Order: sequence, then structure tokens, then C-alpha cells
Amino acid sequence: MPHISVISRRVAAAAVSVVLVGGAAACGPKGGGAAQNGAGGAPKKGGTLTVLNRQPQNKFDPARLYTSGGGNIPSLVFRTLTTRHRADGTEGTKVVPDLATGTGTPSDDAKVWTYKLKDGLTYEDGTPITSADIKYGVERSFAPELSGGAPYLRDWLIGGEDYQGPYKEKKGLDSIETPDAKTIVFHLRKSEGDFPYFATSTQFAPVPKDKDTGAKYAEHPVSSGPYKVVRNANDGEQLELERNPHWSEDTDKERHAYPDRIEVKSGLSSAVINQRLSTGAGPDAAAVTTDTNLGPAELAQVGNDKSLAARVGTGHFGYTDYLAFNPEVKPFDNPKVRQAIAYAVNRTSVVNAAGGSALAEPATTFLPNQKSFGYTPYDHFPAGDKGDAAKAKELLKEAGYDNGLEITLTHSTAQDFETSPEIATALQAALKDAGITVKLEGLEANDYDQKVHSFKDQPGLFLAHWGADWPSGGPFLAPIFDGRQIVKDGANFNTARLDDPKVNDEIDAINKITDHDAAAQRWGALDRTIGEQALTVPLFHPVYKRLVGKDVKNVVISDWTGVLDVSQVAVK
Repeated sequence: MPHISVISRRVAAAAVSVVLVGGAAACGPKGGGAAQNGAGGAPKKGGTLTVLNRQPQNKFDPARLYTSGGGNIPSLVFRTLTTRHRADGTEGTKVVPDLATGTGTPSDDAKVWTYKLKDGLTYEDGTPITSADIKYGVERSFAPELSGGAPYLRDWLIGGEDYQGPYKEKKGLDSIETPDAKTIVFHLRKSEGDFPYFATSTQFAPVPKDKDTGAKYAEHPVSSGPYKVVRNANDGEQLELERNPHWSEDTDKERHAYPDRIEVKSGLSSAVINQRLSTGAGPDAAAVTTDTNLGPAELAQVGNDKSLAARVGTGHFGYTDYLAFNPEVKPFDNPKVRQAIAYAVNRTSVVNAAGGSALAEPATTFLPNQKSFGYTPYDHFPAGDKGDAAKAKELLKEAGYDNGLEITLTHSTAQDFETSPEIATALQAALKDAGITVKLEGLEANDYDQKVHSFKDQPGLFLAHWGADWPSGGPFLAPIFDGRQIVKDGANFNTARLDDPKVNDEIDAINKITDHDAAAQRWGALDRTIGEQALTVPLFHPVYKRLVGKDVKNVVISDWTGVLDVSQVAVK
């Protein structure tokens, strides 16, 4: 959610991992495309939907999945207290009830959240779902042997920081109360107005204690959703799902469950996936992908074929690609140097390097350009579309660099069109026009990730990205600019080392607000304030273009995920 960014929220190239292998997305679908068209006729139940993916849906255990809104494939099996609204565009950024009757009742300070469960909720075997099952599901996500899920619970729940899960501590967490079978109460260490959004993650899926098989639970998790797992091969490389006969649409207004069967096939290359979707032979006619975008070359092919163009869905995820500064490394400790670089950036060339305007939108704000995040337009260092080299040179002289300067830009060698050589080279050329000589340091993907997230080794200037765990300004701004989230002995994302008491206090104040629209306005104002310091240079927001099979209908793409929602898809 960098991406997929830690995706989901550290999402991105891997298809917004937390969200794109299961979902992932600033403005929703625009115009026609698959969202409006697809195979003719109203959606009907029946048939088999095939999902063609690059990455396996591994760790298929609700405790181990890092998903937003419940994920895409995961939310077919795991229902949670709340979920994302399954609707196109901005409507899809709303959080709605799932297992619960509402999105949660907060205390005045948003430190206590109470939920009531709906009537008639059952597992795939017909046994009732209880509040104790949800409490147990949350608690088992703390078990070290089931690591991988979103980290918020350990930080938010009272007693969570030291809890080791129910396998080692039978007593459980006192901060989660279940006064009766349909009520669950969470006691938090601090105010969290976004708790209903986080309650969409699979850690809030119910798990029956007597069916828990520990690390083997992923092989056959007990379904609370419209489908059940009948086969899980090679840790999610191939998944086969069939209808859960005990799921009822009467208790689930968000999922439709049109296909009788869903088969997920992973380990394929992007080229193979897009070719199979394009050709649509046999089962591939009723196929989709949840993690593979169309690239520039493929878009050119689509543009020459109206039938293919009608099967392309367009989506946006809350995501920003940017230049990151480490102000403890000279010359980036000088604000005027950072401002000069901001003026020198040619966003047109960067967008072209990212695949063109069909796949990237220029950014001047750190927050994504959609309302739910609190997007507030600003451009503190207006460089136009192609940069302002003259203004950059002027600032360099004021900073004491009359004859320009030499700097190093660190990037990844992975061909991801966001932190890769194409973007770095475009920036190198633009900064050269401003008298800034840029040496490129390209690192293999793993080395790049390790270096840019290491507090000790973080470079002075590098390409970065950030994706949101849910559509709110909190999980976007806090990890990057909250001084209390500076990590010196682990993965550090506050590369600017910003530890401003006023910023920290404002983050705390906004977190007390349970009115999402009111909070969004404050997040937007905070983004604008932080932006004045030129601690990052926003470059672009990615756009997702994905092809669907010719027999696929009812494609829904929300601004929460940016990709089609498999819970809505029907096949011809």
C-alpha cells in the first residue's frame, strides 16, 4: 500500500499486492469500456469463472493475508465485520456492514468500537457464526507462526503489543469483549476513527476454534462467504472454489456470487495472461485477471481493435509514485536544493516513461487525487508540464551551487514502470537541463527494497511509491510523515525523518474524527501543509487497464480497489 505496497499498503508493481492480488485503486472507471459493456444480457447465475494471474494467492489464511476491503479472491471465502461497497467509482470507496449490522458504534473518543452481528449467519457446514469466532479470528492473527497480516492490531488493541496469540496464551485478549454471541467490543489504546475501514481486513473474519488447524488452515479454511475452497494446490498457485450452500444473499447485500465455480490459475507471465484474455479460446472466454495490467505495447494493439477496446476496464487506486528525499544526506538537507529538484522535474517525460497518459496521471500532491483521501489540489513548486529549469537554477544559486551540483538517484532495475530505469532516466535528463548532474544507482529489486527502507542505509534521493490500505488520508500520510513511525531497526518509510509535534498532534486529532468526510478535509489540509517543505516530489498516480474475457459481464471497478470485483462478475 510503497506498495503494495509492506499493498497493499506497500502496493504497486506486484499488482498492489495486498489489494491487487486480491483487489487494489483515484477516479474509477471513465467512459465506456468493460465496466459498461461486456457480454450482452443481464447477469445470471451459472458457469465457471477462470482467474488468470501472475502471483499465487498464497497464505490463504485470514490471519496471514494483507488485504484491504477483504481482498478480491479472499472476500469470496472470508466475510468480515465490514467490507467495501461493491460499486463503481467513488461509491466504491464507502465502508459498509458485512457480518455486522452496521459499521460500528464508537465511543466519544473513538477508542471503543462495538459491533452487533446479523441474524442467520452460518459457515459452510451450517453451524452459526458467533462473536467468539470473530474474537478468536483476530487473536490467532497475533500468532508468530501465522504472520503476514496487516500490523495495525498489534499497535491499536490494548495489550496487543506483547500478545503472542491463542496457541501460546490461552486466555486471549481482554481488550476484545464478547458479552453475548452477537456482540463484540474492541478497546483501543488510542483514538482510531478509521476503525470501520480496518475492520474490512481478513483478520476480522470468523474462525471456528474447533476447526482451526493452525498453519494448515489455509489448505481448507472454513468459509463464511459465498464460496468454499475445494482445492488449494502449491500454496495458492491453483485454487478451486465452489458455491457455499449455506451462504445466503439475504445476509450479504454486497456479493452476488453468479458463477457456480471459480478456478484461479497462477504462475503465468503477463504476456501469456493478456494473450489468453485477448484470444478468449475455450474457458479463457470467461476469464479475468486480478493482478495483471495491460502495458504500453498491448494498449497500442487494443487501440486498433474495437472489440478488444470494449473489454478493457479502467481503474485508479489510491497510490502515488514520488521522489523521496533523506534530508540527513547532503545536499538534500538544504530546502532550496529540494525545491530546485521539484521545479526541475519534467512530469510529461516521467508520465511517458511510465507508459503514457493512459497509464499514469501527473501528480503535484502527495495524497491521491480522489475525494475520499481528502484530495486538496496544490502545486507549491509549479513547474508546468515540462519543468522550470530557470527557476531551478535560480534556487540552486541561492543554495550556494552557482555552477550546479552532482547527486545520485537510486532506483530499481525491475521493469515496473514506476521505480525502474525508464523513470530514473527521464528524471536524469530533466535535471540536467537545470544544471544538476544525476548519477543513477540501479539496484536489483530485493537490494533496492532493503536499502531504501533501511534507516541506516537510506539514500539521499530515490524513487518511491505508496499505496493506501483503505481510502483515507490516515494510512497514506501517517506512515510517511508521523515522527513516531520512524523505524530505526526495521523497515522505515518516514524517509524525510519528519518529527514535527504539530504534524503529529494533527494526525492524532484527525484520528478522533469518525465522520469520514470531515476527516478527509483535515487530511487534505495537512497534505498541503507538509507539501510546502518539499520533503517529497510527487510524480504521478498510476492508472490500471485490464482486459476481461469476451464472455464476462457485470464488471464493477471501484475507487477502493481500481480493478474489477470478482464478487460481481457473471459469465455468459
